[in-house]
Amino acid sequence: MLQQLQQICQQHHAQLIAVSKTKPHEAITDLYHQGQKVFGENKVQELVDKYETLPKDIQWHLIGHLQTNKVKYIVPFVHLIHSIDSLKLLREVQKEGAKIDKVVQVLLQFHIATEETKFGLDIQEANELLEYYTAGNNFTHVQIVGVMGMASFTENKIQVQQEFAHLKNIFQNLKDSYFPFDANFKEISMGMSGDYELALQEGSTMVRVGSLLFGNR
Repeated sequence: MLQQLQQICQQHHAQLIAVSKTKPHEAITDLYHQGQKVFGENKVQELVDKYETLPKDIQWHLIGHLQTNKVKYIVPFVHLIHSIDSLKLLREVQKEGAKIDKVVQVLLQFHIATEETKFGLDIQEANELLEYYTAGNNFTHVQIVGVMGMASFTENKIQVQQEFAHLKNIFQNLKDSYFPFDANFKEISMGMSGDYELALQEGSTMVRVGSLLFGNR
């Protein structure tokens, strides 16, 4: 399944992120030896534990909700934080990045689903955050490189497709308004095991796939 997914992602110029939350080290190592080097984790403690014991050339992504008091634990090694959902959190990443002189790459998480439980910014919050981000030199050690969102958990493919199209639209509007000359602002993280094909059709550049690779929890 790994090779098949990697091939599909390649055709769409997208990156495959293997979601390894709750998975044992052996399962991750197995995929690693098959050539998968990019993994995503939801919880900070689990991410730190795995970083410390697994091969150092793994590229770790934090894809779950991040609390400000946990930022310091992952900044030294994390490749990309997908879940920036407030200015307060962005400032915290900047603060911890500055301490070790590292520019931390992040995505802005948007609420595109119908469920109330999902985290994420709305358009107004994002605009306020970006006005602040682009206004001066406050953010020397954090770089916004794109957007992330999770579609509704539903069998309705049309709804899911519309939600992905909505996120692509948000990305394009932000690109035009705030990042017109920034080649680094290019990522759209959307799509999981059940809907990654729809996400790729709608322009995803990163899909977060767990159960298809590891089997159901």
